[in-house]
Amino acid sequence: MQVESTPIRTVFLSDLHLGTSGCQADMLLDFLRRYDAETIYLVGDIVDGWRLRKGWYWPQAHNDVVQKLLRKVRKGARIIYVPGNHDEFLRDYAGMTFGGIEILDRVVHEAPDGRKYLVIHGDIFDVVVVHARWLALLGDWAYETALRVGQGVSYVRRKLGLPYWSLSAWAKNRVKTAVNFIGSFEACLADEARRSGTDGVICGHIHHAAERDLDGIRYLNTGDWVESCTALIEHVDGRMEILRYADIVAAESKNTDNRPPLALAS
Repeated sequence: MQVESTPIRTVFLSDLHLGTSGCQADMLLDFLRRYDAETIYLVGDIVDGWRLRKGWYWPQAHNDVVQKLLRKVRKGARIIYVPGNHDEFLRDYAGMTFGGIEILDRVVHEAPDGRKYLVIHGDIFDVVVVHARWLALLGDWAYETALRVGQGVSYVRRKLGLPYWSLSAWAKNRVKTAVNFIGSFEACLADEARRSGTDGVICGHIHHAAERDLDGIRYLNTGDWVESCTALIEHVDGRMEILRYADIVAAESKNTDNRPPLALAS
């Protein structure tokens, strides 16, 4: 079914992890077809350089996502790429433009109401990534293992007609140390927004979509397209909203399944 695109002012996407088997590229492509933004911020870990260095994995769906983004640029959208730790090789090109896509280490986004948001991936505030890279790589291996197990669970759920569900996201949200880490990460990002003189911060990195007020600083995390399939969008009136796209697709599928059959004309 062809879905008409919805015009929005801005979309913020992070942690796509193109180049890995965990990337939900088909769902992401469907999202990009549905939402037509004037400005798109790619907030880091878009391409997973860590994985690609170990072995090449680039199916057609991942290429389709890249091509879709480039078509949006050609149609007049502005795309700003803020690299993260998995695509850190792009930080050497900060200030340059490739294919119409601007690469910046950090950027300030101004909303229609005049509020300013620091847009940054957030990995520089993750002490493990900064000071213990070997531990980060070990954690990355464990994380991918959980994703592979989760893919098997997802396959069974699809066969049973059940909606998308992430094992790794479920486990992460129930581990106390992970919850404590998330709280510390959010506080560090809010402090950086204060130092930058902005009203809020928009980030990614921890694969945990959230919107909170932290002592007067608005904290917004875009989530990811591996576990939760979430994006932050700014409507034309300036309203910010976290979209949980997997839930939207599941709800629409359920409504279609429950729709009564059309009566035949007599």
